[in-house]
Amino acid sequence: LIDLHNHTAPQSWDSLLTPDELASGAREAGLAGICLTEHDQFWDHQDARDLGSRHGILVIPGVEITTEGGHLLVFGLESYVFGMHRADFVKTEVDRVGGAILAAHPYRRNFHEGDGPWVPPYEEQIMRAQQNPLLLVADGIETLNGRGSDQQNRFSADLCRDRGMPATGASDTHAIKDIATYATEFERPIADLQDLITELKAGRYQPVDLRNGSG
Repeated sequence: LIDLHNHTAPQSWDSLLTPDELASGAREAGLAGICLTEHDQFWDHQDARDLGSRHGILVIPGVEITTEGGHLLVFGLESYVFGMHRADFVKTEVDRVGGAILAAHPYRRNFHEGDGPWVPPYEEQIMRAQQNPLLLVADGIETLNGRGSDQQNRFSADLCRDRGMPATGASDTHAIKDIATYATEFERPIADLQDLITELKAGRYQPVDLRNGSG
């Protein structure tokens, strides 16, 4: 079980969680690993390993890139390059280093709840969301997000199903209370960043709801 989407202070301005609090809490919750995905900020790989060593848990550096179409979880890049506000540019950079990309919380900007006359029918929203450039560059879709409602996550899951793509789960932690709500269960052991990238691209995983133990 690995939580692929986490934010810590001070690298993520909106997080109230320190790296040590995250690693300790995740270890206590029974996770095998966590990924550090700060907003457009990159962790030093040795610092990530040191954090993991202190708490006895696998810690893998990644990043959450903000693009015009939404957010991408990226694994394999080590620094920000101008142009990453475009999903296709991110894809080019990730392919260059042999990395992997996940579409984070795709319900955002795409799903509108309610029954007002201005709200498109649900299936129409799904169809529109399928045109989002994030889905064209991603290896998988985050269908369980700890900051999304059940209805929002259902939208992500339906979108993922219709696209025929692999699904992930992640807590999207920003505070202690967020730790280990959702995670991704991998079929094969993950020992480092390269293992993670290999398995993400192979699609050998599934989202898990840790709140009640169901996938």
